[in-house]
Amino acid sequence: MGREFIDLFERWADSYDTTVSGQDEEYRDVFKGYDGILSSVAQASSGHVLEFGVGTGNLTSILLNEGLEVTGVEPSKAMREKASKRLPDVTFYDGDFMVFPTPTKPVQTIVSTYAFHHLTDKEKEIAIHKYSQLLGQNDKIVFADTAFKDENARIEMHKKVKAKGYYNLLQDLQTEYYTTIPVLEELFQQHGFRVVFSQLNDFVWLMEAVKN
Repeated sequence: MGREFIDLFERWADSYDTTVSGQDEEYRDVFKGYDGILSSVAQASSGHVLEFGVGTGNLTSILLNEGLEVTGVEPSKAMREKASKRLPDVTFYDGDFMVFPTPTKPVQTIVSTYAFHHLTDKEKEIAIHKYSQLLGQNDKIVFADTAFKDENARIEMHKKVKAKGYYNLLQDLQTEYYTTIPVLEELFQQHGFRVVFSQLNDFVWLMEAVKN
């Protein structure tokens, strides 16, 4: 359920914003255009937004600035505390992509950035099925996350990262559950969504899935 990564996020809470701002050279390309990526997700959202993997509240802040109502879900206590201190008017729940409190009012958009890869492909399918039950016709899932165009692109990126000596990033790419666009497309379509993918940097794709 992605919970095996909680310890990482507990440790990462204090330095997370430094990493995403591009100050960590090894991960700079992963987070290239970070603010624009978050804005792309926010601009594609509407209504009451359910956000998974809130982190320190970076996307949440932009969603609020867009005039949207946000309910946040975050499994890391350290991250939740940072987000709550920053955004005291937002409710942040302990939960993850698969186990979370049912929102008390209808949700129009489900969002997440840099987090869906913590689920295996099977878990991604279970999660998308849950969201299909939660959303109404023309409601949306809007995720931005690292994915690969296909298996060849995955292999090439591993080679490229290794050649640069970015071994921490290489380990992440090899051990976390990054998937491919064809797999994601099939999962969304299987559960009643039409989906469009847009590549935002060398690693990250925007996924906009609309409920049929």
